[in-house]
Amino acid sequence: MAKKDAPPRWDRKMQQRLARGEAAALGEAYDRFASLVHSLAHRVLGDEKAADAVTREVFAHIWEHPETYDPKQGPLRTWIAAVTHRVAVQRLRDREERRRDEGPDGAEDLPGGDEDLESKVRRASVAARADYIVHSMPVPLRRALELAYFQRRDYRQTAADLGVTEDEARRRLRLGLQLLSTAHDAGAPPGYGGAA
Repeated sequence: MAKKDAPPRWDRKMQQRLARGEAAALGEAYDRFASLVHSLAHRVLGDEKAADAVTREVFAHIWEHPETYDPKQGPLRTWIAAVTHRVAVQRLRDREERRRDEGPDGAEDLPGGDEDLESKVRRASVAARADYIVHSMPVPLRRALELAYFQRRDYRQTAADLGVTEDEARRRLRLGLQLLSTAHDAGAPPGYGGAA
């Protein structure tokens, strides 16, 4: 029986294959995580082209520095999300600094400039964390939330659509919302601490 804290086998193997320089491994990682990377980058930057650029930069980092991922620290998905967040937030800060510096007649000295930037970074981080949580939650929870939020179904309609009991639908919705409520707790996906 494997230890509870042992990293998933796929993550360890992928890290080893990337460290050996297997191009096929990068392709597999891209297929599995590109939509997550792009989605998180788009949440932070609000721009399709910038999210595309971040996606390329993140996968270049994965290819060039696979040794920076430590399977003992958590899942590969979390590490990739952390790298994405770091790169996207840095781009957001760079973009906002350029806008302030290029502003008319000393706009860089406007009061609240740094506070506005940090507020944007915090909001983007919370949005990215919420997006990460939704993409990471089990499909039954995600599906219940999608029905309730996007299709405006109540728990009874959700239960009928999913073919589950009303109690199960309420449980899924409650758990999904509890998970989402943690997006404000840390402001960034798990593992964002010093991941690079």
